[in-house]
Amino acid sequence: MPNLFDPVQLGELQLANRIVMAPLTRNRAPQQIPGAAQAEYYRQRASAGLIITEASQIRPDGQGYFDTPGIHSPAQIAGWKTVTEAVHAAGGKIVIQLWHVGRISVKSLQPGGAAPVSSTARAAKTRTYASRGELVPTDTPRALATEEIPQLIADYAQAARNAIEAGFDGVQVHAANGYLLDQFLRDSANDRSDAYGGSIENRARLLIEVMTAVAEAIGPGRTSLRLSPVTPSNDIGQDSDAQALFNHVAERLAPLKLAFLEVVEGATGGPRDVAPFDYAAMRARFQGPWMVNNGYTREMAIKAVAEGHADAVSIGRDFISNPDLVRRLRLNAALQPYVRETFYGGGAEGYTDYPALDA
Repeated sequence: MPNLFDPVQLGELQLANRIVMAPLTRNRAPQQIPGAAQAEYYRQRASAGLIITEASQIRPDGQGYFDTPGIHSPAQIAGWKTVTEAVHAAGGKIVIQLWHVGRISVKSLQPGGAAPVSSTARAAKTRTYASRGELVPTDTPRALATEEIPQLIADYAQAARNAIEAGFDGVQVHAANGYLLDQFLRDSANDRSDAYGGSIENRARLLIEVMTAVAEAIGPGRTSLRLSPVTPSNDIGQDSDAQALFNHVAERLAPLKLAFLEVVEGATGGPRDVAPFDYAAMRARFQGPWMVNNGYTREMAIKAVAEGHADAVSIGRDFISNPDLVRRLRLNAALQPYVRETFYGGGAEGYTDYPALDA
């Protein structure tokens, strides 16, 4: 019977345990460049079986929040290299999450003040942080033209190559939480009439083409994906048949032999029962390493692995306030509470100043 604290092989990634640090946006990379602060933050959490970094934009128009890092410029690659070196020196494994926010952005964050791009020209009824403490409505996007899509796919693949150059052990493509790839997937946000809209096959086309390109660029064993079949995050809206859509996606992904698929169960950071969905049916079609996320306690995570519900469990907010979360879970020690007011932006406070158990 597998144990949460046992090693596990996910593609080419050999993990010391099955507790994964989930991607967590922290807004502490001025000019979109990570540096010493990020190196220390992730180094402190290197006992995780795997770290998945905060989402990082694949190109300039992929940004939707202030001070989020990118992985498309030489300075960003160099900055991330200091992070991967610190994590590896501490014995950890780390992959970067590749991100394009799509319509969850504002013109002030876009190159030249242009409109954000999306699957659609319909605005999301939500808000974003354009600067620290400044929560503003997202701007109306423009729909990507069909002829622009090959360049988008190429940019995902190049970002993956940049990640390997920066020393990452692999990448995770972000296709969850109402961002660009999710906007193409769901008919609630995709009103296209070209080859990327309409049927389930068409709406899944961009995701499958992106995953194929990334896997070809760096190898499938270093490539992973995050999905959130029923989350309402960022005004994405439920798909008219989420089960059929994500079953199809899982079937199309299976031949790629990805390192793992991470699935957010329910509403990201919220209720797990927000909408009915059969995750086991989806998993049966993927037939590869399966990671689960959303509100997992120690008991839930131990049970999920022991009963074969998942190969690994990713945990988010508890890793913010517990850099030594793996040790605390192993010992069943008390967890430090997080301070929500320091989640987004700022300096060391609420970032690198949470003490380890021994302290």
